[in-house]
Amino acid sequence: MELTSSPRTVEEIFKDFSARRAAVVRALTYDVDSFYGLCDPDKENLCLYGHPNETWEVTLPAEEVPPELPEPALGINFARDGMNRKDWLSLVAVHSDSWLLSVAFYLGARLNRNERKRLFSLINDLPTVFEVVTERKPVKEKPSVDSGSKSRGSIKRSSDGQTKSNPKPTEDSFEEEEDEHTQTLCGSCAGNYNADEFWIGCDVCERWYHGKCVKITPAKAESIKQYKCPSCMKRSRP
Repeated sequence: MELTSSPRTVEEIFKDFSARRAAVVRALTYDVDSFYGLCDPDKENLCLYGHPNETWEVTLPAEEVPPELPEPALGINFARDGMNRKDWLSLVAVHSDSWLLSVAFYLGARLNRNERKRLFSLINDLPTVFEVVTERKPVKEKPSVDSGSKSRGSIKRSSDGQTKSNPKPTEDSFEEEEDEHTQTLCGSCAGNYNADEFWIGCDVCERWYHGKCVKITPAKAESIKQYKCPSCMKRSRP
């Protein structure tokens, strides 16, 4: 992952960001008991790392100076027993969001102005780790979706006759570049979002997929209360 090896495209950097984010989200939610146990306050400065293969690790910071990538927050373990568990996890989530952004834009050092905007637009289309950990409403839900529902099942429908399935953000702060908001990538084939195709969102990792890539039809999606993508299904097996 050397910055000098070859230029990184917006799509490659976003895939790296999404995988690291999914790993961190897993550590702070589904694997939270294991994560909590590894953050022993009696140990040295520990960091939470999310890796590009969607695995997470609690370990010491890199020894080399400067490190290959920006460092996560140091010493997250020291505050563990001095705070309410929920508050501590939220604090780690906020620092993790900052780290994920810093890694993405470190890798995108050679991007031009428009590419940086597009990268941020893609990243901003996903809920932050903090929003997931605190169970806040994902920012990519449409305003018309029932705000009282915690499930995103109501927006996992086809775009031709069913409820909202468009994974594009609703913010209009970048109206001058509407085409950039269509750059949501399929988690399977990395293809761009197309309003004429059926998409489905994973309730675990928050990534979007072409229905055809994960073999889910609009009719089948209607009966799914909580959708897990193939990657999350594989990780959840014993």
